[in-house]
Amino acid sequence: MKSRKLSIPYLIWMVIFTMIPLVMIGVTAFTDKDGHFSFEPFINAFQYTNVFAKSLWIALLSTAICLVLAYPLAYIITKMKRSTQNTVIMLMMIPMWMNFLLRIYAWIILLQKNGPLDMALSLLGIHGTYIGNTAAVIVGMVYEYLPFMVLPIYTVMSKIDGGLIEAAQDLGSNSFYVFKKVIFPLSIPGIISGITMVFVPSASTFLVSQYLGGTDDIMIGDVIDKIFWTDQNTGAAISLVLMIFIFIFLVIMNLFGDEEAIA
Repeated sequence: MKSRKLSIPYLIWMVIFTMIPLVMIGVTAFTDKDGHFSFEPFINAFQYTNVFAKSLWIALLSTAICLVLAYPLAYIITKMKRSTQNTVIMLMMIPMWMNFLLRIYAWIILLQKNGPLDMALSLLGIHGTYIGNTAAVIVGMVYEYLPFMVLPIYTVMSKIDGGLIEAAQDLGSNSFYVFKKVIFPLSIPGIISGITMVFVPSASTFLVSQYLGGTDDIMIGDVIDKIFWTDQNTGAAISLVLMIFIFIFLVIMNLFGDEEAIA
């Protein structure tokens, strides 16, 4: 009974800040500007199919790059002394204390024409455009969300029982097979959590593409941000479709997690 009472503030929070906004978005998505039931907002939403596809592709690519960078980094951190681990994790989190937009502005300065990167590469005879393209958007997203991939993988890896590794070594396994048979399988829950924590905000983000991308790099979050002020019904429909895509992704990730738990 006491535990139920303690959950009341959480339930109130969920109802006010999650359930009610979701219901409002759902109602708005299925009505026209006159408040009548209509599928017109969804018809308008599907005009942005290409933007949806590109947003999901950029989100998947950014997530994959984060995973490739984060996994070995998390593994290396677990091999450090405990005090060093805490210092490295803190250094990774310090940039997250700054405003999201400020970090984007920093990348604008770094990547802009005659910026530090352009000037450094020009000295080596390398000339190019480093901002206003898809690559710059992906770089910005990887920078923003890399810690969200590193932390869950590191947390899971740091809890792996060292006795299991020693047992595998005693049975004749070399470093490769220890990693393949022990470390990697046990770190999969962290990988799944990291992929989820990076993909979900990457798919719905905005501002990154507005400031670092070109005219062809607009993402679905930018579309929602712009269209919601002039056509709330279509904006709500796009938001609802995006939530469905993200929900399907989360279900798939949970299925992978359940299969790993059963295995």
